[in-house]
Amino acid sequence: MLASRFLRPLSTRCLSTAVSPSGGGSGTLSLFSPSEEHVGLREMVRSFAESEVEPQALEHNRTETFNLPLFRKLGDLGLLGVTVEEEYGGSGMDATACVIVMEELSAVDPAFCLSYLAHSCLFLSNLNQNGSHEQKVKYSPGACSGEIVGGMCMSEPGAGTDVLGMATTATPKGDDYVINGQKMWITNGTVDGVNTGDAFLVYARTGEARSDVSMFIVEKGMPGFSLGQKIENKLGMRASMTAELVFEDVVVNKSQLVGQLNGAAICMMRNLEIERVALAAMSSGIARRCIEEMAKYSTTRKAFGKPIGDFGQIQKMIAESYAEYMASKSYIYNTSNNLDLSSAGNVMDSDGVKLFAGKMAKDVADRAIQVLGGNGYTGEYRVEQLWRDAKLLEIGGGTNESHHKNMTKWFGKAGTTLP
Repeated sequence: MLASRFLRPLSTRCLSTAVSPSGGGSGTLSLFSPSEEHVGLREMVRSFAESEVEPQALEHNRTETFNLPLFRKLGDLGLLGVTVEEEYGGSGMDATACVIVMEELSAVDPAFCLSYLAHSCLFLSNLNQNGSHEQKVKYSPGACSGEIVGGMCMSEPGAGTDVLGMATTATPKGDDYVINGQKMWITNGTVDGVNTGDAFLVYARTGEARSDVSMFIVEKGMPGFSLGQKIENKLGMRASMTAELVFEDVVVNKSQLVGQLNGAAICMMRNLEIERVALAAMSSGIARRCIEEMAKYSTTRKAFGKPIGDFGQIQKMIAESYAEYMASKSYIYNTSNNLDLSSAGNVMDSDGVKLFAGKMAKDVADRAIQVLGGNGYTGEYRVEQLWRDAKLLEIGGGTNESHHKNMTKWFGKAGTTLP
């Protein structure tokens, strides 16, 4: 486990008092690495990302394939269960630890990072917060090691932003429930294009009221549970597999119910909050890499006899990108440092930080292509892939429009007095 091999265990809420936001050098405490444990985690993940994730990124992007052996190495490092209690095979860390891993992985391969998010946040962290002891004993160790690949099933062909409008049902039958419906846009829905992933937390309607939703664990191989289709030819995140999953009279025992019957809405809310902060961290990683690429290119590419970095137009794009990146990153880590994974009701900043960071990453990636010109438009340079990947962050995990709605609704409840 990462906590025992590299770090001391952290409390659920980490310190948010530490030192300067700019942080910087190795071993330096900052807003972005508020404890020695976080510093060690960042150094370890960055080293792994640069040495092992970076070299394979473009090839798996081209072939639209998921690198399962590399994914399982994250389990060897203790990263897959970074927020899971040590009792269940995890590393017992906090929201900021999750954000650090997300940022460092996305700086080299956002698609690989997206598969990590679906497994570690949407499946494992969700189960860790809402599952029973027996369920966690059964599923968490294998998921933490990478033996099984998990995901979460919420969106449907006709229910995305309006998630409580889902049509998938779970009907009681003796000691079982029978699940029928379809789930769409499921990350890790397949890892090979042929079969489903190994285990999923599935939201389904279990009552008449709009909020009567429950969550169940469904495993690969259950009769009636199948892969509908692998989603091909996506704009970005191509090395992360996305699928439609089909449930036709899938029988699950009542022991597979996670949490309370008709009580999954709060589980959903709690999990969406860490997901959105984690997606914001992906934006930070994408932006950081784009800024590094355009800054480097601007010193070597010459026009009119001098480096293009000497021209004001290029300087403007690099300088504004850095300022926006630092503003976004500070918002991300201020939010994660104060996020209790067991809480709910943090929608204002979990939505707000993703809303701001997603646009920031897309804008920075767009500028990076502009700085690199024709080279930036080709797949030989990483900014082309990063630009395509960045667009998902304004759609997945909640559209920008849903964040507008949620945040405005919060103002109605909380009043208009701000910090």
